[in-house]
Amino acid sequence: MKSTLEEQQAFVTVVDSGSITSAAERLGISVSGVSRALNRLEQKLGATLLRRTTRRLELTEEGETLLEHCRRILAAVEEAEEAMLDRHNQPQGRLRINAAPSFMQFVIVPLIGEFRASYPGITLELDTHDRFVDLLEQRVDLAIRIGELEDSSLHARLLGYSPLRLLASPAYLERAGVPQSIEDLQAHSLLGFSQLDHLNQWPLILADGKRLHITPTLSASSGSTLIELAIAGEGVVCLADFMTIAPRQNGVLVDVLPDCTTLQTQAVNAVYYRQATLSQRTRLFMEFLAERLPGKYLSA
Repeated sequence: MKSTLEEQQAFVTVVDSGSITSAAERLGISVSGVSRALNRLEQKLGATLLRRTTRRLELTEEGETLLEHCRRILAAVEEAEEAMLDRHNQPQGRLRINAAPSFMQFVIVPLIGEFRASYPGITLELDTHDRFVDLLEQRVDLAIRIGELEDSSLHARLLGYSPLRLLASPAYLERAGVPQSIEDLQAHSLLGFSQLDHLNQWPLILADGKRLHITPTLSASSGSTLIELAIAGEGVVCLADFMTIAPRQNGVLVDVLPDCTTLQTQAVNAVYYRQATLSQRTRLFMEFLAERLPGKYLSA
């Protein structure tokens, strides 16, 4: 007896979500329904696909082999369904986008209304993490990555670059004084990242030719928190331009040491799993971003 798409989908979802309970939530069916689908699949194939313990599920060798085939089969079915919808120009389905909280808040969210109006059949799920996530495990269709890419399993499309600059509130500078040199920063409150230490390297060149690497006086795990601290007058911060467009335009934040700042940019890429079939909705959203981000949020 041959396996069904329902059984294969249950198997893949359990692997990606890490548990039968989580898989049931994602699929919108009961836990017992997922368990029955898995049991039927194993019985039909005459093999144990997952070792179940009280704490986790682990793929067997047979399970690892089958997983690759199931992913290709399900992707092919999805591609065929989308091809039929394309004939009627009606892109539909779920599209899960992952990005850092700051990029999601300041760049993607303001554009969502326009995208939804253009493609009402696409159901968006916006997922945010400060750290990079596994696209397969989290079922992410498209992710936005800022900075250097190291994962060779991902295909990337460069959307642009975002320069870094030092900023502070006028109230803070009035209270603490305006720094005139890099050395003056030693007497100031410096706002930096607590978990992503490479972001504490600022675009200022020291006498020895190296970039300034700060030890934050006050640190936070996200850029969204740091920008609020800066606006509240807690110190000097270094952030990418895409986050600070509105505060700079409104004068809520002003440049610090602009004459000492060197050009340092962060690359912004749209990435997806290299082996995945690029769906129409993923391609549409990527093209949508590529048309709107350069010039307003990013430099080319």
